[in-house]
Amino acid sequence: MIFKRYIKSKIEEALTSKKVIIVYGARQVGKTTLVKEILEEKQNSAYFSCDEPDVVEAFTQKTSVDMKAFLRGATTIVIDEAQRVKNIGISLKLLHDTYPELTIIATGSSSFDLANETAEPLTGRNIPFTLYPISFDEYKNTVDRLEATRLLEYRIRFGMYPAVINSDNPEQEIKLLARDYLFKDVLRIDIVRKPIVIEKLAQLLAYQIGQEVSYNELAQKLEVSRQTVMSYVRLLEQSFIIFRVPPLGKNPRNEITRFEKIYFYDTGVRNALIDNFDPLDNRFDKGALFENFFIAERLKVYQRNGHDVRQYFWRTKDGSEVDLVEETRDKLEAFECKWNTDKIITRAWNNAFPDVKVNLVNKKNIEGFL
Repeated sequence: MIFKRYIKSKIEEALTSKKVIIVYGARQVGKTTLVKEILEEKQNSAYFSCDEPDVVEAFTQKTSVDMKAFLRGATTIVIDEAQRVKNIGISLKLLHDTYPELTIIATGSSSFDLANETAEPLTGRNIPFTLYPISFDEYKNTVDRLEATRLLEYRIRFGMYPAVINSDNPEQEIKLLARDYLFKDVLRIDIVRKPIVIEKLAQLLAYQIGQEVSYNELAQKLEVSRQTVMSYVRLLEQSFIIFRVPPLGKNPRNEITRFEKIYFYDTGVRNALIDNFDPLDNRFDKGALFENFFIAERLKVYQRNGHDVRQYFWRTKDGSEVDLVEETRDKLEAFECKWNTDKIITRAWNNAFPDVKVNLVNKKNIEGFL
């Protein structure tokens, strides 16, 4: 099954800017497939994978002339998994500045490497994109609306990675992906002294989706420092495994503003970490799992529509809460996620924000918000 990715047209439009295009995203999310599709429509194009040692060597501490010779006349190039090249930012800057006619796309599965090494050299010279797992809308437009709605729960359980969707054994596929791919970049970073700790941390976070996270509590359970926990959370975030949602603090006297919530970009990965793919109606965590799925899907909606949106949750000291609050430049929008419920209580929110309605999101109407 081949999916039409909405981000493709945005990248193609950005190519006319003659800036370096950087495509971030987790392993196996479809970056290689996407950039190869873009190259197919370009003349004199070439694809270079940094999984190949000779490609890494060709872009490592080489002159612009040497690198240009390696391109063998190509005018549109992709450097895939570019984070493997030491000082890749300097190499890209040399190519961009010396040969402005070159169109360059670089991909990376770990932004902590690629972003750090391109930030200064490519200031003002790059346009970044993030490729997420398949969105529910992309899925719906491929399998048709009725089929997508019928398989909604299946997608929440096993996730939205292309290989998982296309697999006859999605449980085995997502477990393989979670074990062999997603943590690969994280565990090779020098500051990860104890790989078992970061794996256990990911499992603890998987059990706590939808809850406020205490870094002190996590540090005690893992028997490491709070600073280590925060550093490892940041690495998991920069490798596109998790993302953080802070509290909305419009009235700090009454609202809880101390803790964040942490969600997974893909609920299949989350379920693989806790080894639970049971149907939602048989699960104690169905509400939190549905909430995670919806909030992650909303990130894809923002990208598709080109909106700059900040995500928050809202909770008062007496326990009243709203799962997701979206803030744009001129308005707030609120959502409460309930897998199989048609009613919500929003009295506390209405008192605090009388002009902002809380949208109930459940399995019957979720498609309308995605």
